[in-house]
Amino acid sequence: MDRFFTAIASKAANWMGHPLAFVLSLAGVILWAASGPALHYSDTWQLLINTATTVMTFLAVFLIQNSQNRDGAAMQAKLDEILRSLEQARSQFVGIEHLTDAQICEIRNALEKDIRSEDDKDRTVTRTVDSLLARY
Repeated sequence: MDRFFTAIASKAANWMGHPLAFVLSLAGVILWAASGPALHYSDTWQLLINTATTVMTFLAVFLIQNSQNRDGAAMQAKLDEILRSLEQARSQFVGIEHLTDAQICEIRNALEKDIRSEDDKDRTVTRTVDSLLARY
């Protein structure tokens, strides 16, 4: 089931991101709008576009989110491998994606401060980053 859904989600996400999908969707909306006068702008005419767009959006959210989750996890694994292979990299960074937003923000701010302060960075800021990583 997992492989089947992954294959469907990948193909759907690729198709939905293709320019032809946009052109076909735009053509459908134009066709719907053009049919308005012939259908006297009826409630059924309005319900058709509302239902179609709602259902398509609802399904697309799940498919696109699945693709993004998979891409994010693959990217994280690749970054973890890079961290693991670099001698000077801090291995404590592996898995920080599981921390809370506030914790990640705190680490990111310390790293940005580390990058900005070229003077004394080894004595002050690095200890702060290291202490944050050790704490979490």
